[in-house]
Amino acid sequence: MVNSRIGEQGRAKGPIDKAMEVLEALVEPGGPHRLGDLARRTGLTKPTVHRHLQTMAEFGFAQPVDGGRYQAGPRLLGLAAAALHDGRDLRLARPVLAELHRRTGRLAHYAVRHGDDAVHLELSDAPPEFRMGVPPGGRTPLHRSGVGLAMLGALPPEERDELLDGVPPEAWAAHPLDGPAAVRAVLHDAAEQGYAVDDGYGEPDVRSVAAPVLDRSGQVVGAVGISGLTFTLDPESVRLFGPMVRAAARSVSAGLGGPAPVLGVVDPAAGGGPGSWPGERG
Repeated sequence: MVNSRIGEQGRAKGPIDKAMEVLEALVEPGGPHRLGDLARRTGLTKPTVHRHLQTMAEFGFAQPVDGGRYQAGPRLLGLAAAALHDGRDLRLARPVLAELHRRTGRLAHYAVRHGDDAVHLELSDAPPEFRMGVPPGGRTPLHRSGVGLAMLGALPPEERDELLDGVPPEAWAAHPLDGPAAVRAVLHDAAEQGYAVDDGYGEPDVRSVAAPVLDRSGQVVGAVGISGLTFTLDPESVRLFGPMVRAAARSVSAGLGGPAPVLGVVDPAAGGGPGSWPGERG
């Protein structure tokens, strides 16, 4: 049966919608992907998926490999690299992530929002004991990651409420936060601290600390965060590193014309110690 599901805007999916779904499934981790797997992930028939893959292959967006599998093509990879290279926020974030990783010893990452998902664009070097479960380009729901919670908390209240209230009830079943009210409580704490804490909401035994990046109009652009296993990023570490993450995000924001970084020293006696950030002002 041909896919006739209704799209996000309340309309039946057309050829372009289906092509975008195939393209999105094509670049998911674990490739190259078999035709049957792509059909299952998209909900489309095999002939439909095959037809789109053939068109994408002609334009260099898909590439067939041995065993009837497909992977991202050279033209798609080139366009992705060019887009990432030209992103001003990402250019500003990269040195900040490197500095966060150097100062904290934790994995630092940068994500942007797409709809109700956080898309992870850049990761620093990872410590030996931890590899992030979400690869570059991977997605997590906003309410299931530190960077997502940071961005969610920076949205206008009506937009945030619409997103939270739109999460299907079954999505809360296996979630440590059992509904919108619990997420709002976490976001309330994040607003007071200036950074959000993901206490194993996305990955068990993984804790994250993140803060939003804002542009000159105050709109959320993305989020900077650090992640680690709960025993390496314990509550004491969160209190130490949280202000650093907050100031790092504000450093990127300042480069975009947004709010400038402020002093983020945990212990006033520490002066320029581990809780401070280059360029902070009192």
